[in-house]
Amino acid sequence: MQLTEIRIAGFGGQGVILSAIILGRAAAIHHGEFATMTQSFGPEARGGACSAQLILSGTPILYPYVTRPDILIVMSQEAYTRFVPELKDGGTLIVEQDLVRLADLKPNVRVFSVPATRLAEELGKRMVLNSVMVGFFTAMTELLQKDAVMKAVAESVPSSFRDLNLQAFEKGFDFGKQLGCTPLELPEAEHVVYSQE
Repeated sequence: MQLTEIRIAGFGGQGVILSAIILGRAAAIHHGEFATMTQSFGPEARGGACSAQLILSGTPILYPYVTRPDILIVMSQEAYTRFVPELKDGGTLIVEQDLVRLADLKPNVRVFSVPATRLAEELGKRMVLNSVMVGFFTAMTELLQKDAVMKAVAESVPSSFRDLNLQAFEKGFDFGKQLGCTPLELPEAEHVVYSQE
């Protein structure tokens, strides 16, 4: 796997951090790749800004912070406004279509949108919108194998919510596959390398 920088952002309570944990676990444990994840929160526990930086690579990762994301996943307008300028030229933007209005985009950005909140509500719980987003991401990028991500979902959520989260993942994955887009071909990542002194 080539080095891929991913930022996931939204507001507290949407499962932003859990999404990154699931994808990182799928890559590191079930794919045998390298993964790093860092996170940041606003001063509020719920409803404040929240983001996670995830780097996946087939080789050791020397610097754990995203510099120019190849893929940006946003679940709130505030996250979109704050982080879309960082998106790499030719990068991929995945948005929650009911919560994010697109504006001021670079012309060569690939955009995919999913009504994750609505799909989660169809299952009776808005709180699983993050699993819908993870499923959609998995379908659209094909960076990680579906079964590996599903295992990571099952391992990362409380057992009482396991089935619901797996259903949400499937909803997002199926929605992505129905769009009929080809998997993303990411350009070679440019990553800052610091000396190992």
